[in-house]
Amino acid sequence: MEFNEKLQELRKNKGLTQEELASILYVSRTAISKWESGRGIPSIDSLKEISHYFSISIDDLLSTDKLLNLAEKENKRNIQKLCNFLFGIVDLCSILLIVLPLYPNMINGFIYSVNLFEYSNSSTFNIIIYWISYLLLILIGILKIVLTEFELIKINQIITFISISISSCLVLYLGITRIAYAIVLAFILLLIKIILLFKTK
Repeated sequence: MEFNEKLQELRKNKGLTQEELASILYVSRTAISKWESGRGIPSIDSLKEISHYFSISIDDLLSTDKLLNLAEKENKRNIQKLCNFLFGIVDLCSILLIVLPLYPNMINGFIYSVNLFEYSNSSTFNIIIYWISYLLLILIGILKIVLTEFELIKINQIITFISISISSCLVLYLGITRIAYAIVLAFILLLIKIILLFKTK
């Protein structure tokens, strides 16, 4: 007997509707309907709840192969979620490009390293580009963390692409405008994001 048939039988034996079982397991009625129609399998946590409520072992609910496959998928999803969260944190680290003294300012014939608030040794256009890029990356970092919590995969992928694109353009622009310290930090942040991106594949 397949899992969907077992779940249906267990629910009916208890005299429960799909809504009632959904309420007991803290899931939606749609999830129960999906599981019972064979269009999906619950997560490990939901399987534990089902197992506990019906006093049946997880092995009796699912075959070993399906259980291993489910555990592998769940593990992959957890790694992806962690990498997406860390990706957001890395984008938030773009604030360092604003507050750290990474920009050369000429004062009385001497070059001093200053933060972006104090930097004035470049054109207004360049400074505006820096500010827009950094603030966009910080905003993307916040958005990435929020989207990771809600597991919105498609939107998350679009945001990741935008983030990588902005970071790449920023590294090139910092190189063109010869901001040596800032380009090193921006490149390190970009490199970390690329590594995290490959980890999610």
